[in-house]
Amino acid sequence: MITGHIDHLAQAGLAQPLYDAIVQALAHNPAQKAPDSYTLDGERLFMNVMTLTTQPPDEKKAELHRAYIDIQLLLEGQETIHYGVAESARELEEWHPEQDYQLCRAIHNPQTLHLEAGMFAIFMPGEPHKPGCHDTLRSPLKKVVIKLHREALFPVC
Repeated sequence: MITGHIDHLAQAGLAQPLYDAIVQALAHNPAQKAPDSYTLDGERLFMNVMTLTTQPPDEKKAELHRAYIDIQLLLEGQETIHYGVAESARELEEWHPEQDYQLCRAIHNPQTLHLEAGMFAIFMPGEPHKPGCHDTLRSPLKKVVIKLHREALFPVC
């Protein structure tokens, strides 16, 4: 997991493909877009703009991906993301290869990250994460999840 703020993107020390993916998504002004999926570079890069209401973490399941890197960028609101390192997902449910996700009911040794508008968190394939949480508040969020195919960082040899 990597975290940072878009106001300090150049200082975040991101690999070039991650940096470029965020810059490209921001150039499409996701804060002004309606919730939907938007293609940026075919299957290699797209973004999902969404609105949701935070929930207590015990009411949500975590997700993980295999093919895509998840760049979660909060546009409006505050949220907590519960997450874990690779291989920390427990009580796994069915794998959905077409949508590249798997849910899990537990994360071994979970960590928490608090995001405010403008902050991002990057989750690599295999890292479970439970976004959209808040322990006490049910408040609206707007965010964009930038999906970058893993081959942008880990080319197939």
